[in-house]
This record gives sequence, structure tokens and C-alpha cells, in this order.
Amino acid sequence: MCGTLEHYNLNRHLFPNALTANHGGNHLRCGRQKGLRSHGCGIKRHCGKNPLWANIGTAMKDLQSSLNPLEHFPARSNYSVAPPEVALAVDNIFKSFGERKALQGVSFRVRPGERVALLGPNGAGKTTLIRCVSGRVRPDTGTVEVFGKSIWKAGANHLLGVVPQDLAIYNDLTARENLVCFGRYHGLRGRSLRDRVDWALRWIALEDRANELANRFSGGMKRRVNIACGVLHRPRVLLLDEPTVGVDPQSRQRIFDMLDELSDLGTSIVLTTHHLDEAQQRSDRIVIVDHGQVIADGTLPELVERTVGPQRRVSFQVLGQLSSLPSGLTWDTSQKRYACSVESLAEELPDWISRVEQSGGAIEDLEVHTPNLHDVFLHLTGRELRD
Repeated sequence: MCGTLEHYNLNRHLFPNALTANHGGNHLRCGRQKGLRSHGCGIKRHCGKNPLWANIGTAMKDLQSSLNPLEHFPARSNYSVAPPEVALAVDNIFKSFGERKALQGVSFRVRPGERVALLGPNGAGKTTLIRCVSGRVRPDTGTVEVFGKSIWKAGANHLLGVVPQDLAIYNDLTARENLVCFGRYHGLRGRSLRDRVDWALRWIALEDRANELANRFSGGMKRRVNIACGVLHRPRVLLLDEPTVGVDPQSRQRIFDMLDELSDLGTSIVLTTHHLDEAQQRSDRIVIVDHGQVIADGTLPELVERTVGPQRRVSFQVLGQLSSLPSGLTWDTSQKRYACSVESLAEELPDWISRVEQSGGAIEDLEVHTPNLHDVFLHLTGRELRD
């Protein structure tokens, strides 16, 4: 049994409409047949031998007939009709597993071309929400729509691209073969498929490694192939679950450069991550989920204003002994530093320096902390560890 597809259940994840297709009494899945390893995409490989390219077989022809044909989306600038105002609409999603309430009325919107960071501590309901939005799990109540079309209706999956956290590529296929395979899954054929595969190899900077097996790639290279497989069909909304987990800084930067290119083309991006610096720097808006509910939704300045406030925290050490503690100045016992809050550094900091000097001290090693997403996140979700 081929572990990749069975582990991630890729057909069920990407093609819910094709699950009932039965070809010659056997459901389409990975397996070994007559010495060949089949990936359900027309690409077969002799176990332990070089790749053997094969045309799409009867099984894939039947599968294709069960899927709506893919429309090859043109560049965003070529749309004759302005896109709808909402790219992704999640409305009042509830989902329970037995007695456990995973989601309790989650709602949020994503506009065309918008980059949204979806955040939450462990156990907040984020994973269940991702599965509902991608169509893998049906909520008990509520709706998910992509450009006005229900995610569970035929054809909606072509509007959505999904890049899972667990790598969903075949290690025993080359980079090019993986892309061809996933392109066929999404309905691409002929010249369109070849052009998109060539584009993807350039996009992920693996043209010179196109014919190497994926099991020889580094973690960052596999991540890039994983992302490319999810966008070959030009989705208008892209959902990425922890796309930079376990990669080095260079690969991480390359991945975000790739996502910036998609955003510039008008793709709406929903990014889940535990790296708050990624969310702060790479998103237009932030949605925070906890205990199955949306507890914050807005831009970073809006969230800071609503929670910790915009005041900067100034801390410093003092040479000499202060004769008295100026009003508003506190002693941070954990950091062993003096601290105060200011709204305007230019106007208030010179006054603080003067007041400390008047008390017999001299400021040194001054640090200024501006409220950031980390402060907002801890303020809203607390500091207690979650399992």
C-alpha cells in the first residue's frame, strides 16, 4: 500500500464528489497491481525501477467523468466582470464530536485578494475549522461558500486550493511527476497541464531538480512542491495549514515570496500558523479562534487598540541611586529594570530622562517595546499552556 495517499486520504480530501466512483469493482486508491505502483493519476512506477510513464487509464477516464471539467482561470486582470465582494464566507459554523463542542458559531469573511491569518492556541478548534472550510468535514450547522458557491456543491473545489500541514506528495515520484499527477487530479490536460507544470517548477525554483525523486529532497524543497501541487489549477482562494513548519530560514523566505506572487495576482490566502511574526508581517487581517469561537477579527492596529492599547513600554537601567521614584515609574523585579509607558516617544521620553536625572540617576541601556501580535494573542488567550 502506498503510504502517502492512505495516510492523508488525499482523494477524500481533494475530491469528495468522486468518492463513489468504482472502477472495475475497486475504489480508486493507491496499491500494488501486477508489479506496478499506481497513484491514481495515470503515472505508474515499477517497484525499484526507473519511472514508467503511462497514459491515463480507464479508471482516470471514469474519474474525470465524475468531476466537473476545470475552467482554466485567466489572469485576474482579464476578468470582464468584477469579482464578488466576498471570496470566502464562513457563517455560523457549529461542529461537535460526541459531547465535545469543537466549533460554536464561527463566522468570518475573506475578501478577494486578501491575506488572512487564522490563529489559535492548541485545542482552540482551529483544525476542525480548517477541515470544514476545505470541505473535508461537514459542520452540524452553518455554511461555507467560495465566491458564492457552497463548498459542498459540485465545482466549488476547483475554486479552492488546499495545502495541508502534513506533506501530501509522493516520495517515489519525481517533482515533475508529482505536479503532473496533481494537475490531472484537478482536471488539467494536454498543453494546459504542461504549461502549468513548467510554470510551477520555475515558481518553486526546482527546474534543475525536476526529474529527481521527491525522497531525495530537503524538507524545504518538499514543502515547495507541496504548495505547488495545491495551486496548479489556479485556485482563487488558497488555504495553507502551517506551510513553513520545519523549514530553514531560506526556505521560509522563499515560500513567502511565492505566496506574495500569488497575492499580487489576486488570490485570497488564508494562512494558519503558530509563528506570530509570520502572521503579523504577512497578513492584511487576523482572525483569532479560541474555545471554538472567533474571539478577535481585525487588522493588527485594530486588535492592539481593542486589547493591550497602543502605548509603548520603555524600560531602562539607572546608574546611581534614585533619591525618590518619579511618579509613573515602576520597578520590574523580574527584569530588574525601571519601566514606564508612553504614547509619544518624541514628546515624553526627554521628560523622563530629565526626571530621572533630577532624582540623582542617569539612564542607560534603554529599550522600547511596541505592542505586537504576541502581546495581543497572550492577552486574549492567556499564558496557560495548552495540550
